[in-house]
Amino acid sequence: MTSTYTSEIKLGDVTYSLRATTEPSGMVLDLLGADPDGTVLADGRLRLPVEGGIAVGRLVGRVLDAHSRLGRGKRQPANANQRWSDELDAVLRAEWLSGADGAAAERIRAIARSMQRSPTAIRARLPRVGCDPDVPGRTLSADAAKLMGVKSGGSQGEA
Repeated sequence: MTSTYTSEIKLGDVTYSLRATTEPSGMVLDLLGADPDGTVLADGRLRLPVEGGIAVGRLVGRVLDAHSRLGRGKRQPANANQRWSDELDAVLRAEWLSGADGAAAERIRAIARSMQRSPTAIRARLPRVGCDPDVPGRTLSADAAKLMGVKSGGSQGEA
Protein backbone atom coordinates (compact mmCIF):
# COMPACT_ATOMS: atom_id res chain seq x y z
CA MET A 1 0.00 0.00 0.00
CA THR A 2 1.32 3.43 -0.96
CA SER A 3 0.72 6.52 1.14
CA THR A 4 1.79 10.12 0.62
CA TYR A 5 2.13 13.04 3.00
CA THR A 6 2.91 16.57 1.80
CA SER A 7 3.74 19.68 3.81
CA GLU A 8 4.65 23.22 2.76
CA ILE A 9 6.31 26.17 4.42
CA LYS A 10 6.93 29.68 3.11
CA LEU A 11 10.20 31.42 4.04
CA GLY A 12 10.31 34.92 2.61
CA ASP A 13 9.25 34.64 -1.02
CA VAL A 14 10.25 30.98 -1.33
CA THR A 15 7.75 28.17 -0.83
CA TYR A 16 9.24 24.83 0.20
CA SER A 17 7.30 21.63 -0.27
CA LEU A 18 8.26 18.25 1.19
CA ARG A 19 6.46 15.13 0.02
CA ALA A 20 6.99 11.79 1.73
CA THR A 21 5.81 8.73 -0.16
CA THR A 22 5.81 5.38 1.64
CA GLU A 23 5.87 2.23 -0.45
CA PRO A 24 6.49 -1.40 0.48
CA SER A 25 10.09 -1.04 -0.71
CA GLY A 26 10.85 2.09 1.35
CA MET A 27 10.26 5.81 1.66
CA VAL A 28 10.97 8.59 -0.83
CA LEU A 29 11.31 12.20 0.28
CA ASP A 30 11.02 14.86 -2.43
CA LEU A 31 11.92 18.48 -1.61
CA LEU A 32 11.11 21.42 -3.85
CA GLY A 33 11.67 25.11 -3.16
CA ALA A 34 10.46 27.73 -5.65
CA ASP A 35 9.97 31.49 -5.77
CA PRO A 36 6.67 33.10 -6.89
CA ASP A 37 7.82 33.04 -10.54
CA GLY A 38 8.29 29.28 -10.36
CA THR A 39 12.09 29.40 -10.40
CA VAL A 40 13.36 26.31 -8.59
CA LEU A 41 15.79 27.27 -5.82
CA ALA A 42 15.99 23.92 -4.02
CA ASP A 43 15.25 20.36 -5.03
CA GLY A 44 16.28 16.89 -4.07
CA ARG A 45 15.24 13.32 -3.48
CA LEU A 46 16.14 10.98 -0.65
CA ARG A 47 15.36 7.25 -0.65
CA LEU A 48 15.53 5.26 2.57
CA PRO A 49 14.06 2.23 4.27
CA VAL A 50 10.78 2.89 6.09
CA GLU A 51 12.11 1.73 9.46
CA GLY A 52 15.00 4.24 9.27
CA GLY A 53 12.85 7.29 8.56
CA ILE A 54 12.77 8.74 12.06
CA ALA A 55 16.49 8.20 12.70
CA VAL A 56 17.45 9.67 9.32
CA GLY A 57 15.10 12.61 9.91
CA ARG A 58 16.87 13.36 13.19
CA LEU A 59 20.24 13.02 11.49
CA VAL A 60 19.26 15.47 8.73
CA GLY A 61 17.93 17.89 11.34
CA ARG A 62 21.19 17.78 13.34
CA VAL A 63 23.31 18.31 10.24
CA LEU A 64 21.21 21.25 9.02
CA ASP A 65 21.20 22.82 12.48
CA ALA A 66 25.00 22.52 12.78
CA HIS A 67 25.49 23.88 9.29
CA SER A 68 23.27 26.90 9.94
CA ARG A 69 25.24 27.71 13.13
CA LEU A 70 28.52 27.56 11.21
CA GLY A 71 27.19 29.83 8.50
CA ARG A 72 26.07 32.51 10.91
CA GLY A 73 29.52 33.36 12.17
CA LYS A 74 30.13 35.92 14.84
CA ARG A 75 28.80 39.38 14.11
CA GLN A 76 31.29 42.17 14.40
CA PRO A 77 30.41 45.57 15.81
CA ALA A 78 29.64 48.20 13.16
CA ASN A 79 32.89 50.10 13.77
CA ALA A 80 35.15 47.04 14.00
CA ASN A 81 38.49 47.58 12.26
CA GLN A 82 37.81 51.29 11.74
CA ARG A 83 40.62 53.72 12.52
CA TRP A 84 40.46 55.71 15.73
CA SER A 85 40.24 59.48 15.24
CA ASP A 86 41.24 62.18 17.71
CA GLU A 87 37.52 62.81 18.28
CA LEU A 88 36.80 59.15 19.05
CA ASP A 89 39.79 59.00 21.39
CA ALA A 90 38.45 62.07 23.22
CA VAL A 91 34.99 60.47 23.53
CA LEU A 92 36.50 57.23 24.86
CA ARG A 93 38.65 59.09 27.39
CA ALA A 94 35.73 61.23 28.58
CA GLU A 95 33.43 58.20 28.89
CA TRP A 96 36.01 56.26 30.92
CA LEU A 97 36.90 59.13 33.22
CA SER A 98 33.24 60.03 33.87
CA GLY A 99 32.41 56.59 35.29
CA ALA A 100 34.27 55.98 38.55
CA ASP A 101 31.76 53.45 39.90
CA GLY A 102 31.18 49.85 38.87
CA ALA A 103 33.39 47.08 37.59
CA ALA A 104 35.84 47.74 34.78
CA ALA A 105 34.48 44.89 32.61
CA GLU A 106 30.90 46.22 32.84
CA ARG A 107 32.04 49.76 32.02
CA ILE A 108 34.09 48.51 29.05
CA ARG A 109 31.09 46.55 27.69
CA ALA A 110 28.82 49.60 28.02
CA ILE A 111 31.31 51.84 26.21
CA ALA A 112 31.83 49.17 23.55
CA ARG A 113 28.08 49.07 22.86
CA SER A 114 27.78 52.85 22.65
CA MET A 115 30.84 53.21 20.38
CA GLN A 116 29.95 50.09 18.36
CA ARG A 117 33.35 48.51 19.03
CA SER A 118 34.32 45.25 20.69
CA PRO A 119 35.14 45.20 24.41
CA THR A 120 38.64 44.01 23.45
CA ALA A 121 39.14 47.08 21.23
CA ILE A 122 37.99 49.41 24.01
CA ARG A 123 40.24 47.78 26.62
CA ALA A 124 43.23 47.92 24.27
CA ARG A 125 42.62 51.57 23.41
CA LEU A 126 42.19 52.88 26.96
CA PRO A 127 45.94 53.04 27.79
CA ARG A 128 46.58 54.84 24.50
CA VAL A 129 44.27 57.64 25.61
CA GLY A 130 45.84 57.79 29.08
CA CYS A 131 43.28 55.73 31.00
CA ASP A 132 43.81 52.84 33.40
CA PRO A 133 41.80 49.94 31.86
CA ASP A 134 41.48 48.22 35.24
CA VAL A 135 39.90 51.09 37.18
CA PRO A 136 37.02 53.14 35.73
CA GLY A 137 37.51 56.87 36.22
CA ARG A 138 41.28 56.69 36.72
CA THR A 139 44.03 57.94 34.44
CA LEU A 140 47.09 55.85 33.71
CA SER A 141 50.04 56.49 35.98
CA ALA A 142 53.43 57.31 34.47
CA ASP A 143 54.83 53.96 35.68
CA ALA A 144 51.92 52.00 34.21
CA ALA A 145 52.18 53.91 30.94
CA LYS A 146 55.88 53.07 30.71
CA LEU A 147 55.12 49.41 31.41
CA MET A 148 52.43 49.37 28.70
CA GLY A 149 54.59 51.22 26.23
CA VAL A 150 52.36 54.28 25.84
CA LYS A 151 52.80 57.94 26.70
CA SER A 152 51.51 58.75 30.16
CA GLY A 153 49.20 61.48 28.89
CA GLY A 154 47.82 59.16 26.21
CA SER A 155 48.79 59.69 22.59
CA GLN A 156 45.47 60.50 21.00
CA GLY A 157 45.21 59.95 17.27
CA GLU A 158 47.50 56.94 17.34
CA ALA A 159 46.18 54.09 15.20
